[in-house]
Amino acid sequence: MSEIPMFPLGSVLFPYTPLPLRVFEPRYLTMIGQLLEEDHPQFGVVLIERGHEVGGGDRRSGVGTMARLVSVAADAEVLHTMAVGTSRFSVTHWLEDSPYPRAEVAELRELTWNDALAPLRREAEAIVRRVLARTDSPWDAETELSDDPLAASWQLAAIAPLGEYDQYTLLQSTTVGALLRQVIDLTLEAELLWSAE
Repeated sequence: MSEIPMFPLGSVLFPYTPLPLRVFEPRYLTMIGQLLEEDHPQFGVVLIERGHEVGGGDRRSGVGTMARLVSVAADAEVLHTMAVGTSRFSVTHWLEDSPYPRAEVAELRELTWNDALAPLRREAEAIVRRVLARTDSPWDAETELSDDPLAASWQLAAIAPLGEYDQYTLLQSTTVGALLRQVIDLTLEAELLWSAE
C-alpha cells in the first residue's frame, strides 16, 4: 500500500492511454511542482462519480489508474501536462485534501494476455472503429493502437464511444477476455441508442 497524490477527474484514465491536462488550480499547480522534483513522477486518477471536484464535496470512484508524468509546459498561469496511464489501483483510504488530494492505494493485479483472445480483440477493434466512424467522438476511427495486444485492448476501451460510467465498468475488468467482451457489448448498445435517435 502506498500514499500518492490524486487528480480526480470527470473522465476515466485507462492503462497505456495518454492524458493531456490543463492545470490551473493552485493546489494542482503545487502538486505538479512537487512531482517534478521526483525521479519517477506519478499521480493517481479517479473518476468523480458525483458532485464537482472544485471545492470538494464530490464522490470519487474507488478504482483508478496511475499516471506517469511525461512532459510539462507552462504559459501564463497554466501548465500543460502530458501523462500516460500505467497500472490500476484501488483506493483504500482518502487522506486530507490539503495541500492537494491524496490517498492510500493498493495496486491491482495486472491483466494477462492470452493469444487465444486475438480473434475477440480483432472483433472488438472492428466494432469500435465502425461505431467511431459514425459518431461524434474525440477519438478518430483511424486512431492507432499499440502493437502490444494487452495495451491495445486497454486503448480500445479508452477510444470506444462510451460514457464515463460505462468506461468505469471497463476499468474494473478482472480479465482481458471480460474487458473485450464488455467493450463489444457496450459499444453495440451505444450504437443502438444512436441509431434510435
